[in-house]
Amino acid sequence: MAPGGGTFKEVLEFHSTISDYDVAVKSESSSTVAKTTPNLGGKNGVYSTNGVHELLECPVCTSLMYPPIHQCPNGHTLCSNCKVRVHNCCPTCRYDLGNIRCLALEKVAESLELPCTYQSFGCHDIFPYYSKLKHEQHCRFRPYNCPYAGSECSITGDIPTLVAHLKDDHKVDMHDGCTFNHRYVKSNPHEVENATWMLTVFNCFGRQFCLHFEAFQMGTAPVYMAFLRFMGDDNDAKKFSYSLEVGANGRKLIWQGIPRSIRDSHRKVRDSQDGLIIQRNLALYFSGGDRQELKLRVTGRIWKEE
Repeated sequence: MAPGGGTFKEVLEFHSTISDYDVAVKSESSSTVAKTTPNLGGKNGVYSTNGVHELLECPVCTSLMYPPIHQCPNGHTLCSNCKVRVHNCCPTCRYDLGNIRCLALEKVAESLELPCTYQSFGCHDIFPYYSKLKHEQHCRFRPYNCPYAGSECSITGDIPTLVAHLKDDHKVDMHDGCTFNHRYVKSNPHEVENATWMLTVFNCFGRQFCLHFEAFQMGTAPVYMAFLRFMGDDNDAKKFSYSLEVGANGRKLIWQGIPRSIRDSHRKVRDSQDGLIIQRNLALYFSGGDRQELKLRVTGRIWKEE
């Protein structure tokens, strides 16, 4: 039984067809900043170090502060979120905070440029203080969430880190190749609890793809669904397509689509029904016999769009 799964028994027949806070201050008195051509909305270059950014760190949550920045009568500052958390009491001197804005510090922030938080992941751009947060929400170097669907996993990282994590910690099967042939067996097809699976990760075209198969309740009846997710950003996911096929007794269902990026959560993809969906009655028909046991064979392939 796969980790985090239910009572499915998986028989895998696999066929491989490999196709393969530092700060730059923009003022005349600051040290010189050398920059190159702007990239991705930011600037790439060498920037001076300065302790001013430390003044912009909230003393409670240690995150950078954005307007409105609040201060107590003694000049101690903190961010608007933490002002609520400390019940309007200065965490440094215990004076009531009131509603005093630190306009001078907000103005100073406008003169700063900071590196992206995800610098260690490969983003070497620097941004104006008030543009940095917006960039980071969409930075292509921001870490990914673990795509494993069998449990709530809080691990984040780049793709190589997550691939190793899936293999070592979740014991997910890894295969090289762009075609697959799975046979799913479930003794009680009426049960859908604990039947959520990340079954396999495929290494194909030098990238990784996650094949999911699961049962879940749709309305009053359980359905079975298979879909593929791409371990990378959406723009790269669109360079690939895949097909899934299931059938028996002279009938066949075929699904063709584009793998969804793991930027989209497993639940989001599942709830959008973006994959091969098999109603229970049809799944039991495909299973044959007395229809008391689920036996499905799902085949598929991945290819790269030219």
